Amino acid sequence: MTIDNRKNGSDTARNEKGRFTEGNPGRPRGSLNRTTLAIQELLDGEAEALTRKAIDLAKEGDITALRLCMDRILPVRKERSITVALPEVSTIEGVVEALGVVTSAVAEGEITPGDAATLAGVLETKRKAIETLEIERRITALEQGSGR
Repeated sequence: MTIDNRKNGSDTARNEKGRFTEGNPGRPRGSLNRTTLAIQELLDGEAEALTRKAIDLAKEGDITALRLCMDRILPVRKERSITVALPEVSTIEGVVEALGVVTSAVAEGEITPGDAATLAGVLETKRKAIETLEIERRITALEQGSGR
């Protein structure tokens, strides 16, 4: 059953649950609301003056302004590169050996436990890939041996 809302001023129909039957008649994708448009209009041409004021306040010791300026100059890094010499990981044994290297690197303070967890996740993905490939080879060999 479809409810016709066109007589109520709407130009779309809804089903018995009240959902629109033809797409989403809401605001077009990428459009901005009136408040955002008004703020953008007010700020047009003021970016340089506002930036100068923030810098001046930061120089005067305003911690919030200083933080704002520093966040723009040097944003917080979410991740960092790490260097760990891992052995070849083309076999399950190589993956196990690499996990030992990662564990030792944490124990010696060379990498953080979070970095080790990330590396362990990568190594686990590699182990699964090796395992899947080995299972595929075994199945192929069994099928060829049975004459399929």
